[in-house]
Amino acid sequence: MSDPTVADLIARRFGRAPEVPEALNHSPALKGMVGRGSCRRFDPTPVAAEVLETLAAVALAAPSKSDLQQCDVLLVTEPETMARLKALLTKQAWVADTPALVVFLANNKRQRQIQQWRGQPFPNDHLDTFFNASVDAAIVLAFFIAAAEAAGLGCCPISAIRNALPEVRDILELPDHVFPVVALGVGYPAHAEPAISPRLPLHNTVHHDRFVDITEADIDAYDHWRAGLTPFGQRPDPADQAPPAEPLWSEAKARSYAKAHRADFGAFIREIGFKLD
Repeated sequence: MSDPTVADLIARRFGRAPEVPEALNHSPALKGMVGRGSCRRFDPTPVAAEVLETLAAVALAAPSKSDLQQCDVLLVTEPETMARLKALLTKQAWVADTPALVVFLANNKRQRQIQQWRGQPFPNDHLDTFFNASVDAAIVLAFFIAAAEAAGLGCCPISAIRNALPEVRDILELPDHVFPVVALGVGYPAHAEPAISPRLPLHNTVHHDRFVDITEADIDAYDHWRAGLTPFGQRPDPADQAPPAEPLWSEAKARSYAKAHRADFGAFIREIGFKLD
């Protein structure tokens, strides 16, 4: 597909596209967003510090809950710091060759400082405070990814940074009420076209006026549709050799979530001063 439209790319990712208005169907920005894919193979070319700083500035223009601005972006540039972080992420083999790491921090310390400096109480020390800072960081992450990919870079989020929170805290010298939500591998892609990860059909995830729950038959249909696709979201060539059999999407996700993940996360968040009641 030489010059796909927005509708083409939506159909490639979701199996079917809605009726896309003509005014949107050729938008380069929308095509870049819906046609994007995570990048895990990078060219060894370093990413200049000024590029990362520019992308961080663009990302921090994202919406912020009540203008509280509770996200910080930590650019990892020192080789020793980079090596220490990568040593914690060995289960993701591709991280070893990532030219740059960016860590998105939820920062609720700053607001507590402001309350103290302005002589105001802090009555909001509860779960919503933790949630607001986390969501701010997630929104900034999304803006950073969009900006980086518009600049010709590839990215892949790394939630596994939360597998070793005490170690990450020490490496990055994070104070109480500041914690990493996610890291991001950033670099120039080693391949031209990103692999498009198929998503659940839009009729299962886009609701009109009221929520409609998914059924097991919906999941079965998605499993079998996805299993018949190549990594680029297209039907494989019948002449190609069949890939090794793998579990269907739902089976793979069910097996993964049958194991405990980060069961100590709540304890760490409380340790650094958050109240989650």
